[in-house]
Amino acid sequence: MARAFADITFTPSVKAAQSLYGSREANRGFEQVAEKRDFLEQRDAEFIMARDSFYQATISENGWPYVQHRGGPAGFLKVLDEKNIGYADFSGNAQYISVGNINATNRISIILMDYANRRRLKIWGTAKIVHERDQPQLIAQLEMGSYRARIERGVVITVEAIEWNCPQHITPRFTEKEVQAYMAELVEQNRQLNDDLKKATAQHTQTISTKPTSLGNGNLELVITGIRQLTPRVRAFEFRRPDGGDLPKVTAGSHLRVPVMLADGTSETRQYSICSNPSRRDIYEIAVLREENGRGGSIAVHQLYEIGMHLQCDLPRNNFALHLNITSAILIAGGIGITPIKAMAQELKAKDQSVHLHYAGRSLKQMAYSDRLKRELGSAMHIYPSDQGLRLNLSSVLSDAAPDTEFYVCGPTTLIDAVVATAQELGIAANRVHFERFAAIISDQDQEIRVELRRSKKTIMVRADETVLHAARAAGVEVYAECEAGNCGTCSVKVLEGTPDHRDSVLSNEEHKHSMCICVSRAKSQKLVLDI
Repeated sequence: MARAFADITFTPSVKAAQSLYGSREANRGFEQVAEKRDFLEQRDAEFIMARDSFYQATISENGWPYVQHRGGPAGFLKVLDEKNIGYADFSGNAQYISVGNINATNRISIILMDYANRRRLKIWGTAKIVHERDQPQLIAQLEMGSYRARIERGVVITVEAIEWNCPQHITPRFTEKEVQAYMAELVEQNRQLNDDLKKATAQHTQTISTKPTSLGNGNLELVITGIRQLTPRVRAFEFRRPDGGDLPKVTAGSHLRVPVMLADGTSETRQYSICSNPSRRDIYEIAVLREENGRGGSIAVHQLYEIGMHLQCDLPRNNFALHLNITSAILIAGGIGITPIKAMAQELKAKDQSVHLHYAGRSLKQMAYSDRLKRELGSAMHIYPSDQGLRLNLSSVLSDAAPDTEFYVCGPTTLIDAVVATAQELGIAANRVHFERFAAIISDQDQEIRVELRRSKKTIMVRADETVLHAARAAGVEVYAECEAGNCGTCSVKVLEGTPDHRDSVLSNEEHKHSMCICVSRAKSQKLVLDI
């Protein structure tokens, strides 16, 4: 089945042009989809009813198109049902060009714009002119309560195809009302952030009287030389060598473990992706999402890290590296998962390799680096802010990829699981899908398990909402771990008895036969015996 708009617009001459300019294969996916999109869904109707103008094109008997702007109060273009829209037509300049064209050739195309949010909707349809004397009830449906002028006629459009267009080259424009609403929202956000900061700082200073000037005991000394607020909750931190010299070379996907001091005064480390361009040797940059309900590390970073502070870090490591000899790559990021993906996109672009980046988030203002990546990648950058009704269609993205494409995904567990499942459904080999998780997988089906730590001579009960690693540490057993998300394998231990429920992304099938990563994996059996 083909998308309805492709049936209408992909004529032989259009397909020939696509072939000439190298986009035929990319567009072929529109002819092999499950949905025709020849009717209005709820989000389409809501978008239409919120517009205060649109552009319509009609065709005359001599084949010339005529484009007209139509405007009115928001909602003047009515959604009559899932197949029909219409508007009231009042007195104008009495040329009746659009009306005459519709009477002669009923095909019509309209574009609806949302400049503020960089969205546009295209609709193809067949139009007809209706008069009150013939259809008074229909004309009544097209009336606007705030505008009581006499309706000369109505225009009803039957939807034949619909397509959302990409936001590229749409210059944001805002009405006075939109600017006022946006500023009011920013003022309120600023007030809330200041209140939260004051409360958090007060709590933090109860246990830490002064901010430390240095933290950590690693081999790599870094100094904080820059701090930028990327979004209301994401802050970027720039690190350099104190002497300004070159830093150890890193590749895309590398991470840096940084020291933090928690609210209770204890020192720990946290792992963050290095998201600066890998070609740079003078700085590392990390971006930290402040998580109010996390383990306290991100809050400590936001509160304590200041320009000039010295950090003793471990050397960077890479558990999520790009594979060698890539010819084509698709990068998929959700939320703060953009941090390693950004570096990957920049490294692949520098090598002049084919890359497309698909980035999903709650809203543009919460999507770190989106503007910068759009400038660098151009049409290879695809953005899906959910507050604009845009959704990442994984089936389309993965099925349209070339046979030799490698896929890299980072973000929430739900996104990673969806990519893996979609790839499996499409028959894409598992070794072509690479991902990095930020946290252990917790399932609603998890139950408490009994774990014997043979060498430590201890038996612990691991709650459904905790990991074996955390339970072992709570029992006083020292266990080394780095990522705590199943990406690095440093917490891997030998399984002496029982059947593990493997949830890591690093151990091989052979290693799974005798080992498990206790930072994420649990048990299928009622009991595990581990060589700890």
